[in-house]
Amino acid sequence: MLNPMVTPRPERHLPHDQRSRLVDLAGRISRTLGVACVLAQHGRKLDLTGFEDGIGRLCAQTLDLPEPEGRMMLPVLAEVLFQVEQLSALLRRHPGQHGPLC
Repeated sequence: MLNPMVTPRPERHLPHDQRSRLVDLAGRISRTLGVACVLAQHGRKLDLTGFEDGIGRLCAQTLDLPEPEGRMMLPVLAEVLFQVEQLSALLRRHPGQHGPLC
């Protein structure tokens, strides 16, 4: 039985588990960027308010990984960066049609 006076320690995750969660986060960001690119190509308005928070979290948590695990994230981060640059280029072609940029 748990002692109600003892605060449970947070669950510890192995670096591989952390990396897996970050790969999942990057995948969600990538899918969002893909949808945003399609919408931008069709001249649809985009509201990207807060989008940079997810990317910032991805980068910050990647920096928290041990170096070998962090290095394994480089291709994932490079793909997200490529997609951000693609979206940015699309948005520059249609200035004034979109909310805050990432």
